Amino acid sequence: MKIQGRIVDIPNKRIFKGEITVTNGKISAIEEKQQVPNQYILPGFVDAHIHIESSMLVPSEFARIAVKHGTVATVSDPHEIANVLGVKGVQFMIENGKQTPFKFNFGAPSCVPATSFESAGAVINANDIKALLENPDILYLAEMMNYPGVLHADPDVLEKIAWAKHYNKPVDGHAPGLSGTDLSAYIQAGITTDHECVSYQEGLEKLEKGMKVLIREGSAAKNFEALIGLLPSHYQNMMFCSDDKHPDDLLLGHINQLCARAVEKGFDIFHILQMACINPVMHYNLPVGLLQVGDAADFIVVNDLKNFKTLKTVINGKVVFEKEQSLIPKVAFEILNNFKTSKKTVSDFKVPAWSSRNSQQEISKIRVIEALDGQLVTNQIIAEASVNNGNLVSNVKTDVLKMTVVNRYNTNKPAMAFIKNMGLKSGAIASSVGHDSHNIIAVGVSDEAICQAVNLIIENKGGICAVSETDSYIVPLPVAGIMSNLDAQTIGDAYSKLNSMAKQLGSTLQAPYMTLSFMALLVIPNLKLSDKGLFNGQTFKFTTIDA
Repeated sequence: MKIQGRIVDIPNKRIFKGEITVTNGKISAIEEKQQVPNQYILPGFVDAHIHIESSMLVPSEFARIAVKHGTVATVSDPHEIANVLGVKGVQFMIENGKQTPFKFNFGAPSCVPATSFESAGAVINANDIKALLENPDILYLAEMMNYPGVLHADPDVLEKIAWAKHYNKPVDGHAPGLSGTDLSAYIQAGITTDHECVSYQEGLEKLEKGMKVLIREGSAAKNFEALIGLLPSHYQNMMFCSDDKHPDDLLLGHINQLCARAVEKGFDIFHILQMACINPVMHYNLPVGLLQVGDAADFIVVNDLKNFKTLKTVINGKVVFEKEQSLIPKVAFEILNNFKTSKKTVSDFKVPAWSSRNSQQEISKIRVIEALDGQLVTNQIIAEASVNNGNLVSNVKTDVLKMTVVNRYNTNKPAMAFIKNMGLKSGAIASSVGHDSHNIIAVGVSDEAICQAVNLIIENKGGICAVSETDSYIVPLPVAGIMSNLDAQTIGDAYSKLNSMAKQLGSTLQAPYMTLSFMALLVIPNLKLSDKGLFNGQTFKFTTIDA
């Protein structure tokens, strides 16, 4: 195979007319030429941190759409399916991904469950981590979300990190808002990256202390604008990632979009491409070619270095995308799941309006989760309680709505809380994509609507849904209750329809289901809800609804 164009040599910061020869999946020669087609050849894009499961696609289907955008590899943390199915789930992701040429590069999930304050479907202990890290298909220890465990020298946490060091595999970080001496201690424990920075100053401190900082721009958390100003001085230690990318967004673009935005802001093209193509490969020691003689033939052909529209994607010398068509075939696979809870009744979602401190005193003020559009962090606010027939209820006028997290692995009493900024004026929305344990999470204007939405999820053993006064719609997710068995276009279109329905119910959030899915993520402050109760992410303790 030979291909000609303007070759982008990122390490040497030059672009030259040339021809690439591919032999047996590797680049065997690169020669300069005088006349070449007006197209650019560059290394493929790498998403430096993503949970494939959040695309609601199995790896083989994710690959089919990602190559359309010039992505040839990901650094993939499979902790979503691991929280549902344990090591068996990790193995499913690896084996399904191996059926394609795409390079997924999975890590060993370090925090399953993410905390001890929630119910997951499995546990991955230090011995499991050792066994995973022994596997050559596992390239790193995935994000260490339990930063309190690192700081307080939890033996199990430290043993997991020690095994990563033993096998000479990097340790990914997750430290939202951590700074000062705590940050220094976290880094000294062996943590090398962070993708949770939400401000320039936070990113700068982490970079100056030796961390690699990932600019995250996903469907819910969008930190590109806050962090891109760090690029000129720190591009050697930065990367791009999406973390979580819903299917409708993935249909539109991937890392190529971030490159285009950075170019539009006037940043140096070689610095941008080093972050998008080179740095993840070097940091994680990925088996991904960098457009050098002897490398695996992993590269893309684009129309220009502004919009990065992909004309051709090549992985291991095989053309996997060309002429607007993904050439990766569909893959047959076994559907795995873990869904055991029974259907609920309306009374299960009632919250008596009596203080936890005095059973004779009616609650007047409640603690409320304030969701922030485009962020995973939340605020804790205090609001007036709305009471009806002795029970706390949603208040549509003030947009303080009832929320529940229902354990999907056992039949337990639902946990209840209140949330602001979901914006619903009627009905309810629900999902079994509830990071990280993937219990059922729902928000609604009434107990009846919440119950209907939750039961729709249970009946389908997973999915995302919306219910109105007259209608209901669900996108089933039969694979572990978090992924579809369908292709990207089908699931993306279905998700877009569902998103529109949530907005017709009143939600003003850009991605209501993505935001909803993070309202049970206890390791991101400030206030969240697990299936065991309302949780303060700053004190790392349960708290009460009544304020």
